[in-house]
Amino acid sequence: MSKTNTTEIGFEQQIWKAAEELRGSMDSSEYKNIVLGLIFLKYISDKFEERYQELVDEGKGFEEDHDEYVSEGIFYVPEEARWNKIMEHAHKPDNGIIIDNAMRQIEKEDTDLKDVLPKTFSSKDLNKQKLGAVIDIFNEIKLSDKEDKDILGRTYEYCLSKFAEAEGKKAGEFYTPSCIVKTIVEILEPNEGIIYDPCCGSGGMFVQSQKFIENHSGNISKISVYGQESNPTTWKMAKINLAIRAIEPDLAENPEDTLLNDQHPKLKADYIMANPPFNLKKWGQEKVKDNIRWKYGIPPKSNANFAWIQHMIHHLAPKGKIGLVLANGALSSTTSGEGKIRQKIIEDDLIDCIISLPGQLFYTTGIPVSLWFINKNKKQKGKTLFIDAREMGSMINRKLRELTDEDIQQLAQTYKQYQEGTLQEEKGYSKIATLDDIKEQDYVLTPGRYVGFKPEEDDGIPFDEKMKTLTRELGELFEESNQLEQQIRKTLKEIGHEF
Repeated sequence: MSKTNTTEIGFEQQIWKAAEELRGSMDSSEYKNIVLGLIFLKYISDKFEERYQELVDEGKGFEEDHDEYVSEGIFYVPEEARWNKIMEHAHKPDNGIIIDNAMRQIEKEDTDLKDVLPKTFSSKDLNKQKLGAVIDIFNEIKLSDKEDKDILGRTYEYCLSKFAEAEGKKAGEFYTPSCIVKTIVEILEPNEGIIYDPCCGSGGMFVQSQKFIENHSGNISKISVYGQESNPTTWKMAKINLAIRAIEPDLAENPEDTLLNDQHPKLKADYIMANPPFNLKKWGQEKVKDNIRWKYGIPPKSNANFAWIQHMIHHLAPKGKIGLVLANGALSSTTSGEGKIRQKIIEDDLIDCIISLPGQLFYTTGIPVSLWFINKNKKQKGKTLFIDAREMGSMINRKLRELTDEDIQQLAQTYKQYQEGTLQEEKGYSKIATLDDIKEQDYVLTPGRYVGFKPEEDDGIPFDEKMKTLTRELGELFEESNQLEQQIRKTLKEIGHEF
């Protein structure tokens, strides 16, 4: 590992150490907002202080001029919200009150953040001594670095992943593993136009889209970001996550349920990326049964999977693309008309690619999932690419698997070659199927049905010789089994139990 990577990990672990200070005294969902709020506060303060000192050194007396900060893309931090004020009260009983007031002052400066920042630092449930210790840890960390422009974003994402790990199943509302998000973004290649996520969580799809554009020397100003999120706390997290990266999204004025109250009814997006809740039951179908979005059939009230798919298709621009995560059941289910809806979508030639993912990628669930890529402007008309990626990834701990950067690039390259018409199919991994092929499989989209089994490597041993060896070994096992059975019967007889 390089020195740079070691430094990054150490830096991120310092932030997590601050979060751990609060563990035990608060529920993870509560201290999450405390820590993420402090990350934001320390970052804008560090950036402000850096610019403030530059202006002081210039000696022109402009250090309190708002325009001198805004013109440089730096947040002007009111005097009552600056970090030195926080430090003055770090170990005083009113430390929480001071931070809450700082958050209010910041919201006054930026109306887009109104009622978004956490203001629970003065809560009686928050141990003020522990809060002081956390402030001390943050004071030792500089969150502004001209050489590392993504230092804050990386820290924020790292903490989101750690909180997701801590919260387990409850974390699904706000965090999609970054390797899955990267895979979707690398395959869709968003470069300009409208990007939409109807269940945006903490905004991970938007963040990775920004990174993709920057990594490919694109212009971030050429994209517009739209999203919706129903959970109020998660909606606020998304607003903060995007604010620290200078992404200006339209996440609607309030958190709302997308399926029941679409906040962007006229939106037509060039790219839609989403990780909707898996197999959502009792989603309110009866309230929107006659909705215009259900072009391919009314989704069942017992499962929202095909409500999400149709919602996204409805919001696609004429040449738009979708990348979404769904539980594997949606690939083959025929329950309550789901099979008929899937069939109509397939016959409309919208399914561009299906990828089966390996298990254990999520903190929140162990159920197998797949990536669906839907395209209104397919280059390969009448065809669908199936990829079985279930053997990809590596375990990063006992419970969690992660797709490596090499895995992600392989998947993206496979899709690109399919688009270009140069893909060499690989048994057990990839297969290009026609609509007739899919019809023969009763419109089931499970990749394993199409790619087949990976051929075993030829070890050079003749088949007859292998069979003789296996037969001999099997006979030896049967003999050993008989001997064990006789021994068990003998022992039982000795203690007066026969059968």
